[in-house]
Amino acid sequence: MIVAFLGPSLPAAQAPRGVTLLPPARQGDVWRAMLRQPRAIALIDGVFESQPSVWHHEILDALDAGIAVYGGASMGALRAAELHARGMIGVGRIFRWYRDGEVIDDAEVALLHGDEDHGYRPLTVPFVNVRWAAREAVRARILDSRQARALVRHSQEIFYQERTWPAVLDVLPPPVRQRWARWTVPDLKAADAREVLRSALRAGPRRAPALRQPAPSSLVRRRRAPAGELWSRADARDLADAGLRRALLAGWARESGLRPMPAEIEAMRGAVPADLEPDVALRLCEELALERLVLDHSARMLNDGPSADEALISEARLRGLISGPTKI
Repeated sequence: MIVAFLGPSLPAAQAPRGVTLLPPARQGDVWRAMLRQPRAIALIDGVFESQPSVWHHEILDALDAGIAVYGGASMGALRAAELHARGMIGVGRIFRWYRDGEVIDDAEVALLHGDEDHGYRPLTVPFVNVRWAAREAVRARILDSRQARALVRHSQEIFYQERTWPAVLDVLPPPVRQRWARWTVPDLKAADAREVLRSALRAGPRRAPALRQPAPSSLVRRRRAPAGELWSRADARDLADAGLRRALLAGWARESGLRPMPAEIEAMRGAVPADLEPDVALRLCEELALERLVLDHSARMLNDGPSADEALISEARLRGLISGPTKI
């Protein structure tokens, strides 16, 4: 069985045979889909604002269970760009744009659409479709390069729930709009969705499940390593706060489904004393690698997440290194 989360990216009637279609994925839906024991899951559409989005953790659990997970076109492209190094298979141009950093804003795939009774019909145009249509329009001599840039800039200023083709094309002169109206506008999201479904249908048999060793609980760790006399140090509070920040970031990363690659863990060996017990050293290296993952991808870890530039300026102000207005 192939399970696909599909909504506004492609009409259900255009999905190929052999695919079990489910509505756009919410948090927990991939776990629920695993109960069907599919050989592959195709994640295309997902909710992101009205309800909690699909977790990285549940996708990684599906991969650990031996289920191939494909993603592209919309929410699937976002999750595949974040998890392709962990085994999720990204498909399509939109995925590659996110993976390669050509596109970084999650809102580029956002659109307003109808509900299930209306077949999730798209009511607005996602920005990625405008980007692609502008490029293709130049190739087709519908637009020149200047008009294409103006179209993209104008579209970017329109809120995604109000971005319709008439609103987008309003920046073009009437003769160009007439030429556009006679052209078959490409739908990049739909094209990528078809490619995701075709790829999922070619998936081989399920692999043997991976065995993941859970980390010991916080209670167990406290019993193993009481702080004792360390609290008598003058800098004990600073040490504890630094350790808490790292542990909280690492714990959040784990709960979000992130896992460092072996090479990322090994790269942290130089930051850990060489005389530590091997299991303690390994855990510290893993925490440092997870902390580094969160920091390196800070702008994507939250909606409108912070950048390194913002953090640098904020900390410099807090330490009194700069004062007054700062241009970013």
